[in-house]
Amino acid sequence: MAQNSDYLSRTKRQYFGILLSALLSGGAIVLGAWVLAVYLIHPLSNLMLGLILAIAIIVASWLLSIILSKSLIAPLRALWQLIIHITPNGGLPAPDIESLKIGHELVADLSAQVLQLTSVANIAKLNPTEETNHDFISNNLPLPLFILDAQETIVFANNHAGDYIGIKPSDLIGKNFYMAADMAFPSENTLDKWLKQVKTNSATANMSWERVRLNVLDNHPTRLFDLAAFYNKDNPQHQETVIVMFDHTKQYSQDDQAVSFIALSVHELRTPLTLLRGYIEALYTDFKESGNQEMTAFTEKMNATAQQLTVFVNNILNVARVDNDQLQLQLHEENWSEIVMSAVNTISLRAKVRGIKIETVIAPDLPSVGVDRISIYEVINNLIDNAIKYSGNSNTIKVEAHVSKEGMIETTVEDFGLGINPSIMPNLFTKFYRDHRNRSQIGGTGLGLYLSKAIIDAHGGNIWVRSQPGKGSTFGFTVQPYAKLAAEVKNSDNKEIVRGAHGWIKNHSLYRR
Repeated sequence: MAQNSDYLSRTKRQYFGILLSALLSGGAIVLGAWVLAVYLIHPLSNLMLGLILAIAIIVASWLLSIILSKSLIAPLRALWQLIIHITPNGGLPAPDIESLKIGHELVADLSAQVLQLTSVANIAKLNPTEETNHDFISNNLPLPLFILDAQETIVFANNHAGDYIGIKPSDLIGKNFYMAADMAFPSENTLDKWLKQVKTNSATANMSWERVRLNVLDNHPTRLFDLAAFYNKDNPQHQETVIVMFDHTKQYSQDDQAVSFIALSVHELRTPLTLLRGYIEALYTDFKESGNQEMTAFTEKMNATAQQLTVFVNNILNVARVDNDQLQLQLHEENWSEIVMSAVNTISLRAKVRGIKIETVIAPDLPSVGVDRISIYEVINNLIDNAIKYSGNSNTIKVEAHVSKEGMIETTVEDFGLGINPSIMPNLFTKFYRDHRNRSQIGGTGLGLYLSKAIIDAHGGNIWVRSQPGKGSTFGFTVQPYAKLAAEVKNSDNKEIVRGAHGWIKNHSLYRR
């Protein structure tokens, strides 16, 4: 397309040059005739002079018209001759495009495209069963395949698609895709949200998702799969979106069962871990009071490690609760400054062991917030713990809290370490996801950010990240002022504010009618 545009511009410049030369030549002829009449043929009356000029203009116009019409019509004549040549019983030879002096590249390129279209048409004519072949291929494709129109209505579903979701393919035709396939995604990047974006900004686009859940009815087995979609705007066959599902139910179910099993096993660690932390803290106090600096340093490191193990245990248990829709949060009025400082003081020991200083800046007179104190501790803990892990050679972490422009209480945790590659940013809050570049050097489960997002979503807030490789990362989240939650309680029948943390996000289009 860009090349065609270049050829067209070049042809326009050639036409411009010819027309300019012709006008200048015509003017020169008329001017010469006038000079000849005035200075060489003397004396002349005004009538005779006007007659000579009129004759000169007519002769010049006639000669230039013959020359220009032949030159300017040559590219169009070549295309006309080519089209007549390729039509049945055309009777004309192929044009000599190489002899064109004007628009040679444009005509050559357009001629090639005309011949290509003719070849495609001939192939289609020779294969009248092409549509039947396509149906045969798609229906025997061992993957669920759906084709949607501009309104996201199913216009085609292969046999495997019907078996996969438990509805006959013939019953799927004409239904809204989201009503037929009740899908849930592990993040807010859903199919519905993506389609809304590409329909506004793109002519074609493709996207894929991992660990999508299909919720089914009538005792049909739950499906877990990866999803791929291709979008083609204003498709002439009204087939705008193609969706393919890649089943991984067995693999992903094993992962979920593994989390549940680990959670069950880890639960038994809570009691001995609590006792262990109590003994370590007692030893730390004794050694510190006795002035034994070496043992104080040892117990300090033991305490930091025990705290890290406690975070791991809590993350495992809470992720299992989120996935089973069993994690409930009770939101109460709290002093945000106290919560942030308490969380920072708790984790500062781990930072100290790593030689890192946590700088805290909290805006004065912050309004009270509506949060679940225990779960919000985990969010702050996870973000600072990540900052400690990925600080690299940096020895400073900044924690700030202030009121955002939207009136929310915003808290940020900033490190100046390794940073995050832009390619992995969209997956950071996905369960089990970890950067493969430093997975072996830095420990972790890939659950902390996933859990933090679920908790912040349940609080009615938002969590985000910005980062530059080699310069560090900033994670931030918002929570609501208690005044907004108090108004919510007044307008409802609930006497207390209870929220659930859900690990799966449904398509909003599911509720379209």
